[in-house]
Amino acid sequence: MIQHARVLILSVGLALSGLSTPAHANNSRYAAFVVEENSGVVLHSRRSEAERYPASLTKMMTLYMLFEALEMGEIGLNDPIRISANAANASPSRLGLSAGSTISAENAIRALVVKSANDVAVAVGERLGGGESRFGELMTARAAGIGLTNTTFRNASGLPNSRQTTTARDMARLAIALHRDFPQYFDYFNEESFRYNGRTYRNHNSLVGRVRGVDGLKTGYIRASGFNVVVSAERDDHRLITVIMGGPSAAARDAHAEELIEAAFATLEQRQDTRLFAALSSPRINPVRQQDLIALDVAALHLSEPVEMGSADQPPALQIVLADEDEMRVDTLAPVRDRPAAARSGSEPIQSQGSWAIQVGAYNTADAAHDRLAEVAIYSGALGSAQPAARAVTISGDRLWRARFENLTEDSARLACRDLSARSHPCFAVAPGR
Repeated sequence: MIQHARVLILSVGLALSGLSTPAHANNSRYAAFVVEENSGVVLHSRRSEAERYPASLTKMMTLYMLFEALEMGEIGLNDPIRISANAANASPSRLGLSAGSTISAENAIRALVVKSANDVAVAVGERLGGGESRFGELMTARAAGIGLTNTTFRNASGLPNSRQTTTARDMARLAIALHRDFPQYFDYFNEESFRYNGRTYRNHNSLVGRVRGVDGLKTGYIRASGFNVVVSAERDDHRLITVIMGGPSAAARDAHAEELIEAAFATLEQRQDTRLFAALSSPRINPVRQQDLIALDVAALHLSEPVEMGSADQPPALQIVLADEDEMRVDTLAPVRDRPAAARSGSEPIQSQGSWAIQVGAYNTADAAHDRLAEVAIYSGALGSAQPAARAVTISGDRLWRARFENLTEDSARLACRDLSARSHPCFAVAPGR
């Protein structure tokens, strides 16, 4: 059985190593990263932790902040965003909006995604942060909260700033966070064009609508960065996030991204065979233990770390998932609302009541909000004495229910959000009166 697994694992790697090495792979600005979002399997990594300039990939974080403000009720899709003189004077690419004019939040989203409009990015930063410099600080802090550990933002647009840096891996994390935390807004990234003031703008991401399964996300370019792109693509049950940084041209970057996407999907298909053979092991053992055993066996092969496709002497190492997701579920993760409060662990700290709250989502129905509260309540002891609540709010004519835990102190609210964020659950601490 183990020998079969070795053969299949090697065949998976060969599917990736059969690509030709692109000419730009050796330039000093190049980096690449490919990950399967649902499983976390890294399919390709080249200089993914090296410091790079994000350019307009920055606007993904600006959009994350805008989506978050929409969910918190701080702004509505139809609310106007004022264009200041500073915003109007931003360097191209831009919509060319005049100082004193306004653009709706929804059109601002489309302008950022499709046109990559710097004047709109500046205006959004000023609207949400009170100033673009302050907004950069808020972006950096929020980015750290969602796992971007090597990223610093200084502006909302991605225009040149020597202190605004990131990594290919962090940009993949940001793409995953956008899809995970704001699926209700993700379709904006899939729009091929945007019409505004009588003009139609085509999406800078040429892969959208052309490569099967691609549904976003964002391109970027400044002279210091080269041509960057983050691409989301879904086929069957697999969703890939592909990051290319430092391409020599938009065409070369897009061709390389497409090549990586196709190779990665082919690899994932072959990996199904690995899982099938693992499932045929006899006698049947606990799937978690089985995964440990195969992982040890794979480690014994002494495969190289992932390298650029086509330049590897040996196939890239892969994380292998063997057990079906249904088999990995643990009964103790049942919804907490089915368990009385007294039944929770006696070791969980009891917090004194306060006027702070945390918000873990906003939903179209109260039931959905309560379901979310039940799902995440067990992940932080700081919520031991909190009161779960679904609070109705109307935003731009739409009625939503905020999923909140109330009656917390400031310390317990922030602790609870740290606990939830560590498990990749979005969470906001809500100050009194908000």
